[in-house]
Amino acid sequence: MIIKKKYFLNAHIVDPSNGINEIGGLIINEKGKVEACGKRVNKNNIPSREKFIDLGEKHIFPGIVDMRVFGGEPGYEYKENYRSLSEAALAGGVTSVVTMPNTKPVIDSVSIVDFIQRRGRDKSKINIFPTATLTKDAGGNNMTEFGLLKNKGIVGFTDGVKSVQNSRVMSRIIKSAYDFDCLVIQHAEDQELSKDGMINDGIISTKLGIPGISDLSEKIIIERDLSLLEDLNCRYHISQVSSKKSLDLINYKKNIVNFTTGVSINNLALNENDIGDFRTFLKLSPPLRTEEDRIALIEGINKGLIDVIVSDHKPEDEESKRLTFSQAATGASGIETFLSLALEQFHNGSIKLDKIIKMITHNPSKILNIDKGSLSVDRDADFCIVDINKPWIVKKENLVSKSKNTSIEGRKLQGRVLSTYVNGQELYKLK
Repeated sequence: MIIKKKYFLNAHIVDPSNGINEIGGLIINEKGKVEACGKRVNKNNIPSREKFIDLGEKHIFPGIVDMRVFGGEPGYEYKENYRSLSEAALAGGVTSVVTMPNTKPVIDSVSIVDFIQRRGRDKSKINIFPTATLTKDAGGNNMTEFGLLKNKGIVGFTDGVKSVQNSRVMSRIIKSAYDFDCLVIQHAEDQELSKDGMINDGIISTKLGIPGISDLSEKIIIERDLSLLEDLNCRYHISQVSSKKSLDLINYKKNIVNFTTGVSINNLALNENDIGDFRTFLKLSPPLRTEEDRIALIEGINKGLIDVIVSDHKPEDEESKRLTFSQAATGASGIETFLSLALEQFHNGSIKLDKIIKMITHNPSKILNIDKGSLSVDRDADFCIVDINKPWIVKKENLVSKSKNTSIEGRKLQGRVLSTYVNGQELYKLK
């Protein structure tokens, strides 16, 4: 598609992949690609006849790459579909998503991948990067066809909301992933230790009378997998870490094997105390842990132990959340509040801005081996314009996502996406 050339001037551009954190400009060519970016782009070196957009030092970030998103299709379209997902993503500055395979049916065959890709092309305005299951039907027993699925465009393999419990099967998975150069994304949770658990195991769970999930259930799976990687090191990513115990282990293992680690924005912004009196919208996986764990996660980011921040966007209809804690569905909608909630850590002085942006743009793209998350010349012009100081309040009725199960209803945030571009086209503009 041919589009008109665009000039953005006087912007504060943060592009960690190119080491850019400066006032400058951005030029988008007629093909929707980046033509120039940075401080050298200013009013003096663009044609005088051309119109430009003066951003008044508003921020430009590369389009966000969200590594953990539940898309709803196929099977759960009543919760979310590709059309509603892309609208919600664009409102949050997200231009690329990695979708989890826990659909109905699960994504474990070439035919289902074909369906997903067609739906993505037809219905979505953003870039959809699907994952497939590690095991058939996410059952944990029989491996999927890594080679065939990768050739079809699958960017990674994960059982999504489940961990592979069988060590022998996991060992075979690592070998196969090594042979085919595939990315393994593991949700770390020991099934037996977490059985029937709903929130973090501790004082709060005891007080509320709710079965808890020990932080050991996470650590044990991580320790097992990283030990297996010592023999054969495939591309391996811990989907979400939530506890200090896990981070201590990761810190030790970083010098022994190569792997990467993610964290949910929920675990960075909230702790178990926020659950209050049975707030089921905060029933999450991994569960919200202690304030000590939350602080440890922030320290882990600053020490380089954690590589990626994800939204863990898991839409659920209101009927499935407004139940007793034991019956309520697990998960929260969060893709459109993702960036604003991450900026909270910048505003309170916990994490530097360029570090946050790197963890949601450059790092996930590098891990996934995809050509996104950057404003490099000749790349697709996927980016967002952000007022990092704009205050707003999260109200579920204003959310774009089909499901409104936000974990931060009523929270005051600072920083809002003003517009989002995909392939040089403005697809979202704040009203």
